[in-house]
Amino acid sequence: MQKLITASQAAQLIKDNDTIAFNGFAFGFGFPEALAKALGKRYEQEKKPENLTLLFASGCGDSGKSDFGLDHFAQEGMVRRIVAGHVGLAKKLSGMINENQVEAYNFPQGVITHLYRAIAGGKSGVITHVGLKTFADPRLEGGKMNEKTKEDLVEVIQVDGKEQLFYRSMPIQVALIRGTKIDEHGNMTLEKEGVYLETLHIAQAAKNSGGIVIAQAEQVVKHGSLNVREIEIPGMLVDYIVKAEQEDHKMNAGVQYDPSYTGEAVIPVEQIEPMKMSPRKIISKRCAMELERNTIINLGIGMPEGVAAVALEEGISDWTTMTIEAGSVGGVPGSGTNLGGATNVEVIIGHPNMFDFYDGGGLHIAFLGLAQADEKGNINVSKFNGRMVGCGGFVNITQNTKRVVFCGTFTAGKSEIEVADGKLVIKKDGQYKKFIKEAEQVTFSGEYAKEVGQEVLYVTERAVFRLTEKGMELIEIAPGIDLQKDILDQMEFEPIISKQLKEMDSAIFKDEVMGLKDRK
Repeated sequence: MQKLITASQAAQLIKDNDTIAFNGFAFGFGFPEALAKALGKRYEQEKKPENLTLLFASGCGDSGKSDFGLDHFAQEGMVRRIVAGHVGLAKKLSGMINENQVEAYNFPQGVITHLYRAIAGGKSGVITHVGLKTFADPRLEGGKMNEKTKEDLVEVIQVDGKEQLFYRSMPIQVALIRGTKIDEHGNMTLEKEGVYLETLHIAQAAKNSGGIVIAQAEQVVKHGSLNVREIEIPGMLVDYIVKAEQEDHKMNAGVQYDPSYTGEAVIPVEQIEPMKMSPRKIISKRCAMELERNTIINLGIGMPEGVAAVALEEGISDWTTMTIEAGSVGGVPGSGTNLGGATNVEVIIGHPNMFDFYDGGGLHIAFLGLAQADEKGNINVSKFNGRMVGCGGFVNITQNTKRVVFCGTFTAGKSEIEVADGKLVIKKDGQYKKFIKEAEQVTFSGEYAKEVGQEVLYVTERAVFRLTEKGMELIEIAPGIDLQKDILDQMEFEPIISKQLKEMDSAIFKDEVMGLKDRK
């Protein structure tokens, strides 16, 4: 048991200026909370270690409700640099980025997961088309999150006459990972983890960088007692073991453990309540009309999650295989703190493996959020009023999917919108326009989409647009909506008005099943 140490002893192993790679997704799936907590406590007491570099694909946090996840590192002087796929849920840490207290880079989430493999394999970096003509492109922002960040970590190169982005590797001194059971030699299983993420790849990257791997586990068992086929992390990669207390080893920030997210149990889908009629449901119903049989799809965070609920209500969930970038295949995508997992999941694969599939064009259709859209068809979901939240898997998914549907309310802010007699009634509109002249940041490039021939729709509760060679074209409006007052006056640019402009399907605005199962 020479590898077994306490969390506080593990914290003492980390030195000034180390680069630490973290596992985890969103609200804490796979995040080694006990290790992060101990490291944060050490810095509070000793002001050591300092000037750390944090590398992570998904910035785990609980939206600032408590000191959880990466917010343990939100202490002045503790962190020098951050390289991340998403930071928005770690509110305190992202606040430090916005206040120019640390250097910070935001790269597409899939790029970060693939960077671990590149580092493990001794490669110079990741060469990919992902991020071209978005904010990650050095001709725009190079992924730099604030003014403090100066060094270029990505460049444009030519491969076989085509433009590609080259994201540089970096050595990793410490990998912090977690799992379920671990034996005395460090062999570790992940059977109670909602997603497998990049656990193996981070460990390999640190080990081949000459660094150390510290594994947090729920249970320490005798060597030889684990089923060899269930071991995901070989002990040769693990240097130290920490047995976590139950409170620091939850499935995620809101759930101690839910067996339906690991395949251990299957719950009746009847237990999942139908959505109530609202602008969100209207949008979800219109999006669900784009679903087709025998397709593989991805649903983004927030608004797009409603598409799964409508598909379930319509009895067409079996038309598609729903996937989540964290690695879940099948089932019903989770929401809230369960974001990243899936109820009644069918298969779980690695985070980098899912992005291999996405980057190669494996998805037939994807439904993503719509925070800002501009006249070029660009979408921004990563930066608002100067505050970076990060792109997550958005860039990988939207750049590589054959058909993309962006969905969100037409305006932002408090509004009063209801349905009466099958018509949309806007009593009070949101105070912020979302269809603007120029997006604050380019998370999705309309120009790139046109170049590669993607089909792109923009779905709101009152209007549907599509991307054309000439720009954004309005193709549908909701019944009861005044074109000028409710749409054009609420936009900062003039869209193309389709000559075949039509009303959105009336079934969308009725609080009943649309009968999609019998339509196709």
